[in-house]
Amino acid sequence: MDLFNNLALGFSTAASPWNLLFCFTGVMLGTLIGVLPGIGATATIAMLLPITFQLEPVSSLIMLAGIYYGAQYGGSTTAILINMPGESSSAVTAIDGYQMARQGRAGVALATAAIGSFFAGTVSTFLVAIFAPPLTSIALKFGAAEYFSLMVVGLISSIALAHGSVIKALAMVVLGLLLGLVGTDINTGTPRFILGIRDLSDGLNFVAMAVGVFGVAEILRNLENEQTRSVMIKKVTGLLPTREDFRRMAAPILRGTALGSALGILPGGGAILASFASYTVEKRVSKHPQTFGKGAIEGVAGPEAANNAGAQTSFIPMLTLGIPANPVMALMIGAMIIQGIVPGPNVATEQPALFWGIIASMWIGNLMLIVLNLPMIGLWVKLLTIPYYVLFPIILAFCSIGVYSVNSNVFDLYSVAFFGLIGYVLVKLHCEPAPLLLGFVLGPLLEENLRRAMIISRGDATVFFTRPISATLLAIALAVLVIVLLPSINRKREEIFVED
Repeated sequence: MDLFNNLALGFSTAASPWNLLFCFTGVMLGTLIGVLPGIGATATIAMLLPITFQLEPVSSLIMLAGIYYGAQYGGSTTAILINMPGESSSAVTAIDGYQMARQGRAGVALATAAIGSFFAGTVSTFLVAIFAPPLTSIALKFGAAEYFSLMVVGLISSIALAHGSVIKALAMVVLGLLLGLVGTDINTGTPRFILGIRDLSDGLNFVAMAVGVFGVAEILRNLENEQTRSVMIKKVTGLLPTREDFRRMAAPILRGTALGSALGILPGGGAILASFASYTVEKRVSKHPQTFGKGAIEGVAGPEAANNAGAQTSFIPMLTLGIPANPVMALMIGAMIIQGIVPGPNVATEQPALFWGIIASMWIGNLMLIVLNLPMIGLWVKLLTIPYYVLFPIILAFCSIGVYSVNSNVFDLYSVAFFGLIGYVLVKLHCEPAPLLLGFVLGPLLEENLRRAMIISRGDATVFFTRPISATLLAIALAVLVIVLLPSINRKREEIFVED
């Protein structure tokens, strides 16, 4: 009964005219940046963070969430029409989706992607609504020691699921933790690591760092690797799949939804991992595996369902535990902190309208996407012809205006430029910036809970090992780290990174 009452509260919050407007804005922007290759949900959300500070917390988070799962929809459009995934998780969709387009079935491929995404999004949102409250109840029993250990698990998991070298991923986490220490010590009021720069007394600006590392660095990378986009399909027709198409896509959508829902909770790249896993499963269970790579509709339906389910279940650890499962969730936690909301299990009890409003908005947003996307395919096709050198000055201008508007501080603009260069260098060194951002967001919380646990235990460090939940979490973190350091696993990570 409580679930229905909570959902009623959520829908009454999400269905207000103001929140409906921001949900619509979010899914439209998400689809747009998903369609335009080279921008991405993470960079877009980082750029739009300054705008959200002028909004109510629930409205801003509903919009940011809409951008994230809307980008999963939009990414499939470019993957199918021009063989260039707008999102990383849509890379698998391009394999068979583009072949279907070449065979004159672009409309069916796009409709399959939309149907799979809508079904998976609806089911996974229902799972969020079911599993979030019990997890929140468990998390309320956590003390400072348990929170510290939980954050260690989150950071180690982000290292495990990052591509490439484990050492580089670990270095990125440590760098993020160190950057999070810059500013004034909360307990003593002593400035630390500010290098004599007064503007750093309150710490590094989260928005400036996120916009620089993800937004500006992504622009620089795309300018370097700008490709000529050839849109093969000028007009998309025949959107309605046949009865045989529906029969072939039904089981892959169900399997993709189940896979994505499970893998999306994992820290790292749950949606990306889910789409690749779904494609592998479909190819193995198919009676005609030779058709994969040549326009198999199962190769579109399964991965699209998986990446959307993964995107939405990644909200579970963020909403219940305050632990981000991916860089986008880290940005959303940053947005909550700046809005004065402490992420974690207390959000559900202290801000129930926000907690359930976000969940309910996902249903509304998925419905908006299915209604809007298919009729607007013609517009998305035209947008694909816009050269990137026309887009990037506009994006940079809006980034600069947004970052400056937060504190009206020119130093923040210098920070954006600095972190933009840092982000670009990291890309060149094959270092993923995602663990850095997770370390930066979790660093202050990690330190706070470490110091609180030590104060409560009167300096006894064994408190982390004598409390059962904390000890179990640390054991899990150690096991994950040992596994990824195994030579065979490490070599495989390097091979995958090189292939990407």
